[in-house]
Amino acid sequence: MSVALVAQYGHPLKGSWSGDWGPNKDTRHRVLLELNWDGKAITGTINPGPNAVTLQRATVDPATWAVHLEAEGKDGGRAVRYVIDGKIENLGAYNRTLSGTWTQGDVKGDFHLTRN
Repeated sequence: MSVALVAQYGHPLKGSWSGDWGPNKDTRHRVLLELNWDGKAITGTINPGPNAVTLQRATVDPATWAVHLEAEGKDGGRAVRYVIDGKIENLGAYNRTLSGTWTQGDVKGDFHLTRN
């Protein structure tokens, strides 16, 4: 059943994902990921708009649905590296989730995103 649903929606990462990340339960940051699939590679943007950060590396392991994303952007004028490692859950659902570890510069925390 999951395979048929995945086929209907395209690549499991394609789409808009929203949620939050933070180093603890009290400090959270809203985030939006726009992810695309061109048939060969995953591309995308963290927080599309004037402060958008373009992904430089994106991989997914279809055996485990582990996701790895890397990007470099600016935060307050300084260069910041993003490393995002997570796992796709509820693969057969349209509103599947992606959660795991989010590192932004020297701050590390957890994240939880839902596909819109």
